[in-house]
Amino acid sequence: MNVFKKLATFFSPPPASPFHDLTVRCSRCGEVIQARVNLHNDLSIEYDDSGTALYHVRKVLMGQGRCFQQIEVLLTFTPERRLVERQISGGKFADETEPA
Repeated sequence: MNVFKKLATFFSPPPASPFHDLTVRCSRCGEVIQARVNLHNDLSIEYDDSGTALYHVRKVLMGQGRCFQQIEVLLTFTPERRLVERQISGGKFADETEPA
């Protein structure tokens, strides 16, 4: 039986990561900040008028340098935990900025 279990784990897809990684750049000092959202614990559910569920998370990030600018990130996920919308204030997402 042990051989069959090993074969099953070999052919099964790897588990999806329970985290969503963020990389943002401060608009004041340019520091790059990395953060992580736990898709199982950090999300809050909200229902619209039709009964469809969406999950939201709000993160406030601050760098470790001398700049104390707060960067607020708002993310919206589907019930399958796929990102559908993201907003940021006080910075930019790292993939939106030009490489330094």
